[in-house]
Amino acid sequence: QVQLVESGGGLVQAGGSLRLSCVASGKSFGSMGWYRQAPGKQRELVGVITIGGTPTYADSLKGRFTISRDNAKNTVYLQMNSLKSEDTGVYYCNGGSISGGLIPGRYWGQGTQVTVSS
Repeated sequence: QVQLVESGGGLVQAGGSLRLSCVASGKSFGSMGWYRQAPGKQRELVGVITIGGTPTYADSLKGRFTISRDNAKNTVYLQMNSLKSEDTGVYYCNGGSISGGLIPGRYWGQGTQVTVSS
């Protein structure tokens, strides 16, 4: 059984930082990454990272967010800095995306809430 389990969400003030983690079990993915969904909006790409460690980010998030992975732990991380209120939403871990994250994989975590207060 394939599972993706996120952790690390929470409430943070604007300008602060959070680090999300996602542990995968049951399968190793060539590409893992993060998507997010703000209230009333569609789910969007945050970024993905290949098994070789090459990241791809949504253009609007470059410079503030960093994706990394530990293949030995089958874990992907999302370091979020200089958080803004518009970063509020549910963050989902995803496994198996293609085309630089433009097409998500079919494996999703349950999501973790990130709330940025202004």
